[in-house]
Amino acid sequence: MSEEPRFDKSGLDVWTEETSFEVTRERMVAYAEATNDPIPAHRAGDAANPVFAIVPVFQALMEPALEVVPLHLFGRMLHGEQDFRFHRPIRPGDVLLSRAAMTGWRGQPNGTAACVHLECRDQDGVLVNEQHVTLFVRGFDNGDAVGTLAPDHRFDESLREQAPVAAITQHVDDDQTYRYGPAAGDPMPIHLDDEVARDSGLPGIIAHGLCMQAFTAWGVLTEVGGSDVSRLRRLAVRFAKPVLPGQDITTTIWRGSSTGGITTYCFETKVGDTVVIKDGLAEIAD
Repeated sequence: MSEEPRFDKSGLDVWTEETSFEVTRERMVAYAEATNDPIPAHRAGDAANPVFAIVPVFQALMEPALEVVPLHLFGRMLHGEQDFRFHRPIRPGDVLLSRAAMTGWRGQPNGTAACVHLECRDQDGVLVNEQHVTLFVRGFDNGDAVGTLAPDHRFDESLREQAPVAAITQHVDDDQTYRYGPAAGDPMPIHLDDEVARDSGLPGIIAHGLCMQAFTAWGVLTEVGGSDVSRLRRLAVRFAKPVLPGQDITTTIWRGSSTGGITTYCFETKVGDTVVIKDGLAEIAD
């Protein structure tokens, strides 16, 4: 019997061709509305919700995986973690150029984690943001560790010894996925078709993970960032459990260290007692 195909390391650190995306005020406003974002600058389309940064790079995101991950494993792939580093907010009229490369993977008994690094620049070649996306292939252990994974952002458990600085509860609307999908350009059927979701082993349609990260983004900004997206330097999360339309999520925020004019905040998000987003990290300029 032939051995099951493995990840191909020859595809690592190979950058895709650049893709171009023109940012319009209307698209930014649609994204804010689709994520229930109350921040006035986002609602007016003057600056984007930070997680809108996934939209211009979406086309480039999966291309590197095609060169590394065997095609028959794509049906097992989940979005495990998302880590944004912001150099400036996205604004209307930007023409953004994005490219991506897979940088490494790590096999483990329950699956293999693989990292895609994305760069998003303006027309002058200046970085607007960088992203590390961790993809997780369920139930497939590649049996080795090659290259580099995303930077660490694990929750500092010692922070639980102090009182949180804020907590915010947000409602996920029944039609949230139907609004988010078109606004983000994400047509994945598990977010839109109940039968497909159930056939995939889910309880039904689930909310987009990035939509929930966008909720936490505006939650953190309103609670500890003065609703000013220009102060946000990093936003990272690990997606732990799916969120269903109609549920309430509560994000609890702890203040971490402060150095060089940047304060870190650690957070986690729950539905009831269940953690759905963990290892949340925000770095905000003072």
